[in-house]
Amino acid sequence: MGNPFRPTFGVTPPVLVGRDEQIEAFTEALDDGPGAPGRAMLFSGARGTGKTVMLNALEDAARLRGWLVISQTARSGIAAEMRDTQIPDLLHRHVSGIVRNQLSGLTVTSPVGGLGVTRLRVDDHPEVASLRSRLEILTDALAEHDTGVLITIDELHSGARRDLTVITQTVQHLFREEREIAFLAAGLPHDVAALLDHPGTTFLRRAEHYALMAVTDEEVREALQVPIEDNERTISAEALDIAAAGTRRYPFLIQLVGYHTWRADESAAEITAAHARQGVKAATRRLGRLVHEPALNSLSEVDLRFLLAVAQDDGPSRMQDIARRLGVDASYAGQYRRRLIAAGLVAPAGYGKVDVAIPYLREHLRSRPVRELT
Repeated sequence: MGNPFRPTFGVTPPVLVGRDEQIEAFTEALDDGPGAPGRAMLFSGARGTGKTVMLNALEDAARLRGWLVISQTARSGIAAEMRDTQIPDLLHRHVSGIVRNQLSGLTVTSPVGGLGVTRLRVDDHPEVASLRSRLEILTDALAEHDTGVLITIDELHSGARRDLTVITQTVQHLFREEREIAFLAAGLPHDVAALLDHPGTTFLRRAEHYALMAVTDEEVREALQVPIEDNERTISAEALDIAAAGTRRYPFLIQLVGYHTWRADESAAEITAAHARQGVKAATRRLGRLVHEPALNSLSEVDLRFLLAVAQDDGPSRMQDIARRLGVDASYAGQYRRRLIAAGLVAPAGYGKVDVAIPYLREHLRSRPVRELT
């Protein structure tokens, strides 16, 4: 009996919870036709909030409606790859009459002079000048079948700004022409904010923007209990309470806690409170390596010092206390507050207060060697 939980970034969990609103808005937009607002969506969130899983779910919803999907991760060169590789491949595989085989004549195919024939693939749509032209060809062909094209781009970042400018401006033109096309993108909060401010990607400002947050307690319990029972085990009420509390309603932690709770004793028919405690402990330890350290490694020294100042409190921190701990004025501290909010590492917690935004980050910062805290 395999472990049903999937604590790997970007892998769809066995039960996807807390995202019904976004999925419904998108599927309704596909059904409503060009001009529906849900045909352009932008997702932001900290690591582990389920951005890639969200894109996966919406891609699946589009495919169920017969749409073709062009899926990419932001990087230099993706606009050319879409134009020269992905779109021609979609035309070849899904649109009749695009490629035909022709006899090219007789050729020698063996050292002793045997005769054979060579088949050449001739493309009815030779290379054109732009991504826009190729998408027009594809959407024209799909219009006959009442379907369209979905483009998704994950891990938005400013390093791919040139390609993102080409892609978003192309999609904008196709939207204006009322073609059957949809566009989804996702990224970390500070990367999304930077692209929204860039004049070349203004199309993103008109997309429906969802900041992916924690899910509800009820949804957490469902996401833990259903896969366990579907795989012929049970979980006690106490164990479910412990496991659910240990996730702190953080989507990635649901899978991580579920995974380690399940494997605490895979021979046991019922998952007990002891198994759940062991699972939470293992999951939080693993979270430090998978989420906390990658997030901290990208910070400047002052960013890190700000976070460490926040971590000294057991709850929300007052900005005046943080400024005092850092030995700076309120204006200077405010600059780094804004930076870390954009990065998804701290969050506003009332007037003049902030708190850590990722579960167990405070504990992780406190557990670092003393030499790293100064």
